[in-house]
Amino acid sequence: MTCQSSESSETLETDRRANATATAVESDERTIAVAMKDLRNTGWYWGSLTANEAKEILQDSSEGTFLVRDSSQRDYLFTISAMTSAGPTNLRIEYKHGKFKLDSVVLVKPKLKQFSSVVHLVEHYVQMSRASDKAAAAAAASVAAAVASNSQPNGTVQLLLTKPVYTATPALQHLCRIAINRRTRRVQELPLPNRLKDYLTDYTYNV
Repeated sequence: MTCQSSESSETLETDRRANATATAVESDERTIAVAMKDLRNTGWYWGSLTANEAKEILQDSSEGTFLVRDSSQRDYLFTISAMTSAGPTNLRIEYKHGKFKLDSVVLVKPKLKQFSSVVHLVEHYVQMSRASDKAAAAAAASVAAAVASNSQPNGTVQLLLTKPVYTATPALQHLCRIAINRRTRRVQELPLPNRLKDYLTDYTYNV
């Protein structure tokens, strides 16, 4: 019969936890790296823009105009700055366990969808905002964006995302890619050269 000391058991458990932590960190790094790559391809990711700078950019725009920037708060990676009916506001994006979702008040958080990328999150709310049934879209988006905000007396804002603000005029190729993505997800079946298919699949979103 063999016996294992409690000290050895503790060492093994410590090693197991360290390996699990390292694996989780590596997974998070990969997820965030892919999210950054997609964001840089959008043309509406503004990087380290401040809240005041975002407000100035959005000030005279119509409701639904938005951009994504780095969050100025250490606990968050990104923020959506958007023009609402109450003026420019900022919606933080939370990252946890490999998924992105909007930050929100506690009661609403369980109802919010989670996404594998920031662009996928934005795409979801853009599609919701552009839905033919505007009343239903607005109601759903309002629930989704019940974020802590000073824009409204009850601390909530209605989130409508319809028009991105680009850092520069998008390339025609990129706009064509978005138009194609709106039409089909079956890029590999299109009668196009492989090089063009690779370009299309490098950015699979329609926003």
